[in-house]
Amino acid sequence: MKIAGRAVTEYDIKLLQVFKSVVENGGFAAAENELGLTRSTISIHMNNLETRLRLTLCQRGRGGFVLTPDGRQVYQASLTMFEALSDFSHSVSQLSQQVSGGLVVLHSDILDETRSRLLADVVAYMNDKAPELRITIDGDRIENIERALIKDKAHVGLFPDYRRMAGLRYKAAFDEQIFLCCSSSHPLFAVAECDIDDSTLLAYPAVVPGVEISQAGRAQLKKLNAAATAYQFDSRKALIASGRFIGYLPQSYMEKEIRAGSFKVLAANRYVYHFSQSVVHKEVPAEPKKVRLFIDALAQCARDYPEIRDTNLLRG
Repeated sequence: MKIAGRAVTEYDIKLLQVFKSVVENGGFAAAENELGLTRSTISIHMNNLETRLRLTLCQRGRGGFVLTPDGRQVYQASLTMFEALSDFSHSVSQLSQQVSGGLVVLHSDILDETRSRLLADVVAYMNDKAPELRITIDGDRIENIERALIKDKAHVGLFPDYRRMAGLRYKAAFDEQIFLCCSSSHPLFAVAECDIDDSTLLAYPAVVPGVEISQAGRAQLKKLNAAATAYQFDSRKALIASGRFIGYLPQSYMEKEIRAGSFKVLAANRYVYHFSQSVVHKEVPAEPKKVRLFIDALAQCARDYPEIRDTNLLRG
């Protein structure tokens, strides 16, 4: 394979990866985080690529970042090349039974104690099966996890699937009930369950999720006087603990507080909905063995956690 009359080198591929990121992020500044490079370094790489190709790939200035016609053709050709390289890597990796390299798992909520223990078991299981595997686990927002999966920056995501993105595959993993609760310093803590109804709840400020939830959950939230927003359970828990808000939390997030008498569930039989999370991965993952290993490990380890598992996961 040749460009500008010479063979393509590893350095050319590196420069084209920078170019691809710049195009897909809409400019130099937007590509900084994804590439882990400064804007000036990205600019140097782009100038070097244009010099090596003897082409002007983009216009950048006050009008923003705009691809030239040559730039559009180079971008499309680079996609073809990277796809071919990915296919080659996938084909070769399938020849080996040893799973090694990196595995990136992203989740959307800070893990409660139960899920932390489960994930620890999953890591131990995978380490026994593939000791050469380097495992990265981190939290992020759902839209960022979706983007990482599509771009092969992550292998597996754990998040609610109330909306589904084309190109990703979803498999039920966790299912848990979400209860309305308050802290011991809230006025409703001393109110009997039989005296709590929809009109009672409207008299008190509530914290609600800042993300999309299930239809049943949305129906429950309509009964609340929304006065604060929290995107993650730990943030919501802190607001509820202040004694100024009521709100919905999974039982596993407040078990210790309930036992200690600092939190109380409000009319559990009436104010409750289900929270489900899925294991999510790319429809055609670049490294399917790693994805399969994680799913198998989770299914195996989830058998010991009946309080949060979804039986669909165990069916394979």
